[in-house]
Amino acid sequence: MAQDVLIEIGLEELPARFIDDAEAQMLDKTIKWLDDQRISYSSAVSFSTPRRLAVLIKEAADNQTSIEEEAKGPALKIAKDDQGNWTKAAEGFTRGQGKTTDDIYIKEVKGTSYIYVKKYIEGKTVQSLLPEFKDIIESITFGKNMRWSNETLRYARPIRWLVALYGNEVIPFEIAHVKTSNFTYGHRFLSGKLTIEEPKQYEQLLSDHYVIANAKKREAIIVEQLEALQEKNGFHIPVEKELLSEVKNLVEYPTAFVGSFAPSFLELPNEVLITSMAEHQRYFPVKRDGELLPQFVGVRNGDAYELETVIRGNEKVLRARLADAEFFFEEDKKLSIDFFQEKLTRVVFQEKLGTYAEKVNRVKKIAHHLAKELQLTEIKEIVRAAEISKFDLMTNMVNEFTELQGVMGEKYATFFGETKEVSQAIREHYLPKQSHGELPATTVGAVLSIADKLDTIAGCISVGLIPSGSQDPYGLRRQAMGILRILKDQHWDLTVESLIEYTLTVLQDSGLVVNASAKDELQAFFASRAEYLMREEDIETDIIHAVVDNQLGIFHFAVDKAHVLSVKKADAQFKSSQEALVRVLNLEDKVEDKNHEISSSLFQTESEKALYNAVESVKSSYIEYLEAQNSKAALNLLANLGDDIHAFFDHNMIMDDNEEVRKNRLSMIHELSVLILKYADLRKIAWKQHA
Repeated sequence: MAQDVLIEIGLEELPARFIDDAEAQMLDKTIKWLDDQRISYSSAVSFSTPRRLAVLIKEAADNQTSIEEEAKGPALKIAKDDQGNWTKAAEGFTRGQGKTTDDIYIKEVKGTSYIYVKKYIEGKTVQSLLPEFKDIIESITFGKNMRWSNETLRYARPIRWLVALYGNEVIPFEIAHVKTSNFTYGHRFLSGKLTIEEPKQYEQLLSDHYVIANAKKREAIIVEQLEALQEKNGFHIPVEKELLSEVKNLVEYPTAFVGSFAPSFLELPNEVLITSMAEHQRYFPVKRDGELLPQFVGVRNGDAYELETVIRGNEKVLRARLADAEFFFEEDKKLSIDFFQEKLTRVVFQEKLGTYAEKVNRVKKIAHHLAKELQLTEIKEIVRAAEISKFDLMTNMVNEFTELQGVMGEKYATFFGETKEVSQAIREHYLPKQSHGELPATTVGAVLSIADKLDTIAGCISVGLIPSGSQDPYGLRRQAMGILRILKDQHWDLTVESLIEYTLTVLQDSGLVVNASAKDELQAFFASRAEYLMREEDIETDIIHAVVDNQLGIFHFAVDKAHVLSVKKADAQFKSSQEALVRVLNLEDKVEDKNHEISSSLFQTESEKALYNAVESVKSSYIEYLEAQNSKAALNLLANLGDDIHAFFDHNMIMDDNEEVRKNRLSMIHELSVLILKYADLRKIAWKQHA
């Protein structure tokens, strides 16, 4: 008879940012385990709150599915001796499978005969397998782990209880000296220890004791309460998705409330108010007609009992934080940009890369170089923005509210008399803040953003700070993607390789020691980020490698070429041309003398002359199309050479016995290969087989 299975991990309060991923891991690992163990079930659902992760498996079978399996043994020539008798190898194989040589049968695989046996594997009882669930619990990973007491287990937070039920029976296992039972706990303050009689009552039992175990339901309740408060009070609550997700994972039983603060605090910049509320206190700001109101909405972890007292407590906390912000804001305005700039000389950016002042000087050089390369008219603004790009890091406000770096730079720069272009660039040079976040809107901000990120990425990788696994403390992956996205967004014709080379020169000129392998490592690093971005545009991996492996080049052009090749890959009419171009590239490795000049006097056939003339006739137009970044036209010119290429191969022996003729033909191959590779290495594409 099928039984429901419940597993719950009871913990000290988990960090909100860990919960969604941990819940997804638990469900995914459970489903994989069930499939691997051949355990049938009707469904599996997961639950999570700050104090628990759980999974409920509905109608799990009593036994694993029994299977008949084919086991492959050694080759027949090894399994039998010259007299036709079974060898020790055959006997050992069958014995290991619980069979005898009488059970052997023979099958041929790719021209070789092998011995096989069939074995029946009877399914074990599911109840006997369920203690293995301990391994699933221990395998869940978190962004940061800890140890507690004398335990060796590393986990996000200490495990306080474990529920493991198969029907109404406890599944026995133990983790970190915590044994499984059928006891769980309701809300920390509104309930206590609870007995679970059977798994299917789990969600309702917790709900009756002030725990909404389903995270999606908890979020829906919060949204419903926010909407009710909007309607009641006639204001608007702008709900950021990330904040809502975090608040959902901070409470087990949500109750939304409205608090207020002194209207005088509205004199502070909106960003300061919102950061104080949302980032520090997890409150939702409140607006009417687009303007902030001196109110906020919080979500309590509990019911409405003594809610007014809770509101007053939250108002007191926010009032203190806003008072601090107000003091810092006024104190900072009494100083000057030069004052903060001088402080940068005494603050280290990174031990091997010097102070923030030294970083700023490098960024200024890189930004000035970019402006000249792009022939921009805003050079003066770009240089000034670079000079003061980090001054706000030394302000009281940013020291207290680190999330406001750049934002306060723009506010203070405007206050101290800088132009709008310079002030805005200080804020924008931190963009994008996430991999797919907002990009700089201005040219000055975009140039400064690229320069700052180039210095950070090249500097860190040059001194050996290369991201590995999930470790990327300086956010180099995100910043590299930011550079590529900005280059594509601005449609700037700057090659990634030239940016890397100039940045490394600046680092060296600044007296920093740059690893000999830094250039290659940086190019590979940017290529990997380019691949990530291009895959998000549904470009296949083989096409990406064909375009970027030799040289990433101008990124927006690389993306455009990749899209053109994606279309051609599925185009049956392109097949003949593709085969011709790949035939050329396949012989490129045979060319020993890359500088050998083609001599028309050595042509022996009409097909040689025809291909030479065809290449010469399109060469200049092809280069012009590439320079104009006309991907379709350039590839079409190459495609038009297809018939001449096929005729050349069909009517000429490339590796002719005559050395001069052979070199001449290989030089034609080389010249054409160079042209093709300027577009992409077509050999790396898994071309579709058309009927």
